[in-house]
Amino acid sequence: MERQWWHQKTAYQIYPKSFYDSNGDGIGDIQGIIEKLDYLQELGVDILWISPMYLSPCADQGYDIADYYQIDPRFGTMEDMVRLLEEAKKRGLYVLMDLVVNHCSDEHSWFRKACQDPDGAYGQYFYLAEKKDGRLPCNWRSYFGGPVWEPLPGSEDRYYLHVFDKKQPDLNWENPRLRREIEDMINWWLDKGLAGFRIDAIINIKKPLPFTDYPADREDGLCDMGEVLKHADGIGEFLGELRDRCFRPHKAFTVGEVFNLPPGALADFMGDNGYFSSIFDFRQTEEGKSAKGWYDNRTPTPDDYKRCCFESQRKADGIGYLSNIIENHDEPRGVSHYLPKEGRHEKGKKLLAAMYFLLKGLPFIYQGQELGMENPVYQSITQIDDVGSRDEYRRCLEVGCSESQALEVVSHYTRDNGRTPFQWDASEHAGFTKGTPWLAVSSDYRTINAASQIGNGDSVFSFYQKLIRLRKDETWKETILYGETVPYREEEPNLMAYLRQGEDQTILVLGNFSGEEKRVPFPAMGEKEASLLLSNDQAEIGANEAVLSPWQCMVIGFRRQPE
Repeated sequence: MERQWWHQKTAYQIYPKSFYDSNGDGIGDIQGIIEKLDYLQELGVDILWISPMYLSPCADQGYDIADYYQIDPRFGTMEDMVRLLEEAKKRGLYVLMDLVVNHCSDEHSWFRKACQDPDGAYGQYFYLAEKKDGRLPCNWRSYFGGPVWEPLPGSEDRYYLHVFDKKQPDLNWENPRLRREIEDMINWWLDKGLAGFRIDAIINIKKPLPFTDYPADREDGLCDMGEVLKHADGIGEFLGELRDRCFRPHKAFTVGEVFNLPPGALADFMGDNGYFSSIFDFRQTEEGKSAKGWYDNRTPTPDDYKRCCFESQRKADGIGYLSNIIENHDEPRGVSHYLPKEGRHEKGKKLLAAMYFLLKGLPFIYQGQELGMENPVYQSITQIDDVGSRDEYRRCLEVGCSESQALEVVSHYTRDNGRTPFQWDASEHAGFTKGTPWLAVSSDYRTINAASQIGNGDSVFSFYQKLIRLRKDETWKETILYGETVPYREEEPNLMAYLRQGEDQTILVLGNFSGEEKRVPFPAMGEKEASLLLSNDQAEIGANEAVLSPWQCMVIGFRRQPE
């Protein structure tokens, strides 16, 4: 694996609508991000991924783009964006934007022109088809529920394809003219000074053609897109073009949102000659999910989490650098998802942080994660904004759940969990806005907020600072960045333990996911001397073992002493 400038960095995701509102309209904005750059610098992160801020009607919170060359006025102006890039550069921060090119908005000029002339050039920018013998072209199910086909406005017999919301028509990547337009847009942004992109839902750009039905997996007669994509072949042509025409000439950092990766294709996507610099590791987030719907999901146990992490590390070994997460804007808060209720306290939050952060790869922190933000409590489905969550609520009712049961299911998995406003302090609306927030602030903001944690050496925020500093520590960074990940005592329940093995030193990472004390013997280290690098509690290290209190993590370094 070739060494890259970004390997020693730490990344941070900003969901701009909920980060910080500078003008009191209840919506976070670019100026708000600029005002908080010093906070991000104090935390110690290096790379900022900012979720979409392009012009959008926000049917899917900005992932439905109406103009790739404009900043949406709710977030600011292009001048604000240029200033953000300048201010970030002053602080040594690299900025990524979201690249959403599987689909656009139905309000994009391309789609409006396609509606006006389906047989013209812009009609070929989308997937348009007619019914066959009175039936839709295929039985694929949208990620947000229902068929992927919707009547084309202004047409009597045409339908357009949308694998997400009906206001997000899929772009036809089989059309070279469309691909050139997308490449021009990407290069325009990179020329402005972006360091790269997070690439959204990219595996969907290659459809299995011609359209055909696949076995139905629900009573609606439709088939899950995860199954559909298994039959698509040839995405490499499209992604290779993006790499060679856009990313590589700019030496851009790119991280792909890649679900349903074809078997054996990891090196193609993130190897030394991969389509992207890195891809997110979603193995843990996918654990327990069911194609039947959220009602059938199973929440992962700590042992499930451990197994998933180690599976991913083994697959990536010798190939490339994964991007590691515990949460993002599409997932529940990690501490509410992976920690049992009895472990959802500051000690447990630090434990989970250490376990994922010190795996081999690039750690991403999602806004508020560094404070230990948790899933909010919802009293009614009316409090939930997310379009996909409302569909899952309906699904729960269809299969016989009561309203309270349906709300409980959706409350755990809704994407709104990660989208509630950032909790800056204990003032009204958590200091996020002086107006009315677009989405209600979580009720725990008075006890979980940045102001109460900054400068507190025992806080979750401080623990993340320590983790970031450890990754950059001159003594240990070579092993943390490039040492092999070797699971240790893998079969022991409620213990997550692994080694990061370098040439002359080894780091042992231990985590006790239980309410009982654990005594963990050290593996054979020869003449290497042990030193405690980090812990979330008072640490007891013997000559040959570590004693872990409930929910304790320890990071122990072993190295030969100079002669």
